[in-house]
Amino acid sequence: MILPRLLLAQTATLSGTVRDEQRRPLPYASVGLPAAGLGATADANGAFQVPDVPAGPLRIVVSAVGYATTTREVTLVAGQVLEVPFTLAATPAALNEVVVTGVSRATEIRRSPVPIATLSRRDITLNANTNVIDAAVRGIPGLSAVTTGPNVSKPFIRGLGYNRVLTLYNGLRQEGQQWGDEHGVEVDGYDIERVEVVKGPASLLYGSDAVAGVVNLLPALPSGPEGRLGGEALTEYQSNNGLIGNSLGMNYQKNGFQSSFRASHRLARDYRNRVDGLVYNTGFRELTLTGMAGVSKAWGSSHWYLTLYDNQQEIPDGSRDSLSRRFTRQVAETGLDDIKNRPLVTDKELDSYTISPLHQRIRHYRVFTKTQLHLGGGELHLLLGAQQNNREEFNHPTVPTQPGLALRLTTYTYDVRYHLPGWNGLEISVGSNGLGQVNRHQAATDFPIPDYDLLDAGGFLLLKKPLGKVELSGGLRYDTRLVNWRDFYVAPNLATGFDAAAGPDTPGTTLQFPAFRRRYQGVSASVGGSYAATEQLTLRANLARGYRAPNIPEIGSNGLDPGARIVYLGNRDFQPEFSWQQDVGVLWHQGTLDASLEVFHNYVQNFIYQARLLDAAGQPVIVVPGNTTYQFQQSAARLFGVEASLNLRPAALPWLAWNTSVALVNGQNANAALVEQQGTAARYLPLIPPPRGRSEVRVTVPAGRGRFTGTYLRATVDGSTRQTRFYALDNTETATPGYALLGLGAGTTWTSRAGRPVAQLVVQVDNVFDTAYQAHLNRLKYFEYYTASPNGRTGIYNPGRNIGVKVVVPF
Repeated sequence: MILPRLLLAQTATLSGTVRDEQRRPLPYASVGLPAAGLGATADANGAFQVPDVPAGPLRIVVSAVGYATTTREVTLVAGQVLEVPFTLAATPAALNEVVVTGVSRATEIRRSPVPIATLSRRDITLNANTNVIDAAVRGIPGLSAVTTGPNVSKPFIRGLGYNRVLTLYNGLRQEGQQWGDEHGVEVDGYDIERVEVVKGPASLLYGSDAVAGVVNLLPALPSGPEGRLGGEALTEYQSNNGLIGNSLGMNYQKNGFQSSFRASHRLARDYRNRVDGLVYNTGFRELTLTGMAGVSKAWGSSHWYLTLYDNQQEIPDGSRDSLSRRFTRQVAETGLDDIKNRPLVTDKELDSYTISPLHQRIRHYRVFTKTQLHLGGGELHLLLGAQQNNREEFNHPTVPTQPGLALRLTTYTYDVRYHLPGWNGLEISVGSNGLGQVNRHQAATDFPIPDYDLLDAGGFLLLKKPLGKVELSGGLRYDTRLVNWRDFYVAPNLATGFDAAAGPDTPGTTLQFPAFRRRYQGVSASVGGSYAATEQLTLRANLARGYRAPNIPEIGSNGLDPGARIVYLGNRDFQPEFSWQQDVGVLWHQGTLDASLEVFHNYVQNFIYQARLLDAAGQPVIVVPGNTTYQFQQSAARLFGVEASLNLRPAALPWLAWNTSVALVNGQNANAALVEQQGTAARYLPLIPPPRGRSEVRVTVPAGRGRFTGTYLRATVDGSTRQTRFYALDNTETATPGYALLGLGAGTTWTSRAGRPVAQLVVQVDNVFDTAYQAHLNRLKYFEYYTASPNGRTGIYNPGRNIGVKVVVPF
């Protein structure tokens, strides 16, 4: 009977009203209790009530579309009905938002020594995005993405990406072959309520693959009225690639039971720009199903999630006629394929929604449970998950049903942490997390990586202590990873004419991956603090040591990845990466002004990167015709930069908001001997984004007596300077011209006579002047078969002008 007594928690009821600065009710505002996993939605009069709230200290988060999120800390007494009024300001200020990603417990952004940024559902909705990572890149300085067409974006934080950035879906680490250049994130962007980004080492909480930071994609919990089915229907269209998106989400809660379901479908053809016209083989078709069921009671909460993701993504290769620059398509197999004499792609094929035979298909299945228990005066958090990623890349034009790459990755994940009861203000959290992973080739013909098994586990201790205006935090973590694979043989399959996995005694066999077994281990640590110098000014600093074990391609690759058009070569002797990062930030927050300045420096030992492979004569090594060969290298590296933002809402002009941000990162090779030998070509690291800025002016029409509310007009400018600091050795990268893109948008919400939202309309025009540009991290920039072009422009350009229309109907 001890456990039931520990789980039994006395409760109270929280109620109140939400109003704007003119004391007018804000209908259907969201009220959340992050630590308790509870929430509610205000009614048409702005009133709300949350029953069965655990007694004790509590942080309340209140938000509404078009208004700044407000937080308040209260203490509930058992049996009490506490009424708390809230007033929201119509401003984008966000420095006081509560986040829980990358820190031991819920904390405010400005009090966290590690830089954290967020993006709300409202900001995601206002933009015309083709995936949720692109949406986050638009709104968060320091976040960038390596792209392969419009629907494949890999997040980079301060110049570091791939397995250095951990992507989470509601706290569960995303495991879908992150090593691949053209492997995106298998998440429904319509389902995401909030994005939280940790910019800097988050290894303490999550382990090796979070050495550069974390991107946590958070779906919403049901927050509608008790006992009533709620949700939304969404539809959108984008002109550039004819994208048609539809999504239906539903949720229900009563007496602590919560459930939700969403089905989303997106379809797009080839995208267009003024240099290339329609870019062949950049369309996609995507279906996602997401379900959740759970309970939220006084003792805590428990939720189960199930997601199914199915994406058919075309694979561009950039081949085209040398004079007309029209795209061509592959019709013969490698070895028989005459790349410079392929047939032209017809206009009908370019303008079709039909997925071409050369494409990749990704099916990702995910099931996991999150449980939170009030136990012994503290909180126990438990996450258990299983996911499977099935990736097929079809690159055989004569046998379109035969995949070149066929991998099945199965991952089991655990995360357990306990937040001890507070002791003299000291907050202590202990925990462990890790995974078991099995990756196997199916009926494939290309084998870039071996079949492997991986075990990963780590334990951590986190501390946080407020001392008046100062808040200190830090921690320690130990990780170990075991990687092994057996001898992997490849031999010609006489029945198909292609290579296939084979036994050691098969005639003509080749040992492509000799057996390997190695254990990696490392210690991570962090210490930092924030100082609230005044009510408006906060100073913070953090010092962290990060650790990352090499991923499988870096140590084991030896073959073609057909979707990336790259032959990868790894190095079995690589050592783990260790980094030392320093962060210093200055934050200013008041009703009419938000400003921040962040400076960082990161020194990485044993930094691993890709470089083109050249022969003794200095010419590119071609292992598979039409594909580039890259070999992983290891060297010391140094990254440093600055991020700044300014959000202004003049008191005299409450309908006007101006937000601007800039980000700069410089990545340099710290191997002095290599730089001295190779010169400036080897001075900089690859895949470093150029200096980038974004500015937005938004005018919001004051609420009147009509049926429309939240009406706004906005203008945005996204710009990047010329990138001259790039990895030029072996022609791996080239300089990229700068550019500036103008965007215009408008939106409004139509309400019922009772003030309830009926429909939200968003219209957004991106790249208004149809500017021809290439982003430095756009992989298609390098998809070129000729040394010269009749129009002086090589590679594939980014999308041109795009008009997006989105309608959201809540119910």
